[in-house]
Amino acid sequence: MNGFPRLPGDRATLGTWVKLPALESVELMAEAGLDLVVIDLEHSPLSIETASALVSVALGRGLIPFVRVPDHSPSWIQRCLDLGALGIVVPHVDSLEEAVAVQRASRFEPRGRRGMGPTTRAGAWNLRGPQEYLDGGDDACVVIQIESAAGLAALPEILEHEAADGVLLGAADLSMSLGVAMDDPQVAAYMHTALEQCLTHGVPCAVATGAHAATAARLAERGFGLVLASNDASLLGASARALVHAVRDETEGPVAGT
Repeated sequence: MNGFPRLPGDRATLGTWVKLPALESVELMAEAGLDLVVIDLEHSPLSIETASALVSVALGRGLIPFVRVPDHSPSWIQRCLDLGALGIVVPHVDSLEEAVAVQRASRFEPRGRRGMGPTTRAGAWNLRGPQEYLDGGDDACVVIQIESAAGLAALPEILEHEAADGVLLGAADLSMSLGVAMDDPQVAAYMHTALEQCLTHGVPCAVATGAHAATAARLAERGFGLVLASNDASLLGASARALVHAVRDETEGPVAGT
């Protein structure tokens, strides 16, 4: 893939994070019409076994499965690619050296140091021989998260050296790194600059946002190739809370005689 999927009309890819250890969560995202899910191993209790099952469901339902690994270790990267993820998201990449190391962990020789394991889902369990596994091994999309002042400073060099297939901008961690609130104009300015740098180098850029359709649409119009809108847990919780508030408003009503 080496980048975000190209969709009809060149529209942005719409996805969400998956944090709940339930196969039905991915099925619901597919039924809702999303393009992509990012199974989150950094900020969730999900195990590698659960992630493997979620990837399998996504593939069977026509969803593009990415996995966010918990750290930069080659073992996590290799295991997530071998379980069939079509892309990985790597958090907290702060330098060219880190970006290059992540790329090398994701690629076979001679481009990298990823180990060969065709008896996995990514290799069709070696039922078709290892060559297909090797041929497709370098197609996985490697998305680095830029979410610190150091990462922003390193981004131009990372892009110049083609050390990422995609970039995900993290406003929450970026604001903490800068020592300002998330809605501070500095954060928006830095995000805009980073997006322009990615577009100039032809590297697709992603962004995460809440469950606000207008905001997600506006971000797509600005040039983000992937918009991650909310996550399965928050979508469930927000819908339940809205229902509770609506029912209570209907049943409680005004007090008689007032």
